[in-house]
Amino acid sequence: MSVFRVAKTQPIDVILLDRILPDMDGSRVCSWLKQDDATWGIPIIMLIAMDRIEQKVQGLEAGADDYLAKPYDDIELSARIYAALRTKLLRDELSRKNEELKAMLKKVEALSITDPLVGLFNRRRFEEVLDLEFRKAVRYKSPLSCMMMDIDHFKTVNDTYGHSVGDTVLKDIASIIQQSVREVDTVSRWGGEEFIVLTPMTPKADALTPARRILAAVAGKVFAGMGDKKKLTISIGIADMSGPGIDSTGKLVQAADEALYKAKKNGRNRVEVAE
Repeated sequence: MSVFRVAKTQPIDVILLDRILPDMDGSRVCSWLKQDDATWGIPIIMLIAMDRIEQKVQGLEAGADDYLAKPYDDIELSARIYAALRTKLLRDELSRKNEELKAMLKKVEALSITDPLVGLFNRRRFEEVLDLEFRKAVRYKSPLSCMMMDIDHFKTVNDTYGHSVGDTVLKDIASIIQQSVREVDTVSRWGGEEFIVLTPMTPKADALTPARRILAAVAGKVFAGMGDKKKLTISIGIADMSGPGIDSTGKLVQAADEALYKAKKNGRNRVEVAE
């Protein structure tokens, strides 16, 4: 088994590497070990022939952490090994703390863009995605649709069954919406009982298909805590960039919101598409 395979597969704390090997240059071995992601962190003590400056320089340039001239004293060797182990311990601890910090920052970032109740993107994150997708749609002259949704008579749910049941309803409907659209679509909680969906590369006529799927799924859902006979519905408004005067993200969202208002006005539990 080669030194490289051993170093990659075995838990090694320190390597003593002779500068002159039978069939290979020790400096080259050191350089390879230090360039590999799996072995770069293992301390290497280079053993050199006598106390020659050029061999010290070559070893250190190859990445050796320390060197020791031959013949060496066992006490000095032990001291250098312990020093290398201390360095490795500190390096490993720093690496662990860096990984913990990365994980924490990733978690904080996720929390900053996620609605804490339903787990969807929050409004701030949606607006960032909307801005990006809108500019792409303008640049490539591709369709982009927006669906605004509102749970019908949601206040009655909270007033009749309590906010705990209301929160469960919001989570369930968020899940229904997420499962009814594509992975490339962006789903967000807009606020209160309102949700919003952005569908890239989709004209408003094609956005009707997922909208109707959401409408049917919500209407057929039995929500926990409300009884088998109590059903909920949702109203949806759709708009896309082809609408008159829609030259900004704000106007696209406004057009979808106006279509939603029309759906509410025309009886709820329906989809309306902006002119």
